[in-house]
Amino acid sequence: MRKDIPDHKVEDLAIAIVPREGDELLEEEMWDSFLINLKDDTIKNVLISSKGYGEVDGENRKTTVLRHFFEEVGPSAYIPIEPIHTNLFNLTNEYWVSFVYEDYMYDKKYIFVQGSIDAGNFTDIPFLNRKGVMIR
Repeated sequence: MRKDIPDHKVEDLAIAIVPREGDELLEEEMWDSFLINLKDDTIKNVLISSKGYGEVDGENRKTTVLRHFFEEVGPSAYIPIEPIHTNLFNLTNEYWVSFVYEDYMYDKKYIFVQGSIDAGNFTDIPFLNRKGVMIR
């Protein structure tokens, strides 16, 4: 039964949110989100669902759920997911990624909690040669 189901964990995959290029002062209203494949192999049938939710000024807010499909993402590569407006940084931003790797379907939620998309949390983003916030 349950013991017969393999327990595969998502590894070597990340979501990064970075300011647009050339925005040295971090005042740009639109940033970009990326899926980064750190594996040495291609992943296939990648489905990403994104949404924002939380409380702002005592009022519950949520964004529309957006879905993106990519047939494949090559090894050691990245793909842009969608732009994200800085007004949404006050919300929790969730990216749910599903994909096929070695004939097994994986999924994982990447959650950027309220206020975590901030210059104080910047790190070097692999392959992009830019700074941003990343979850592995």
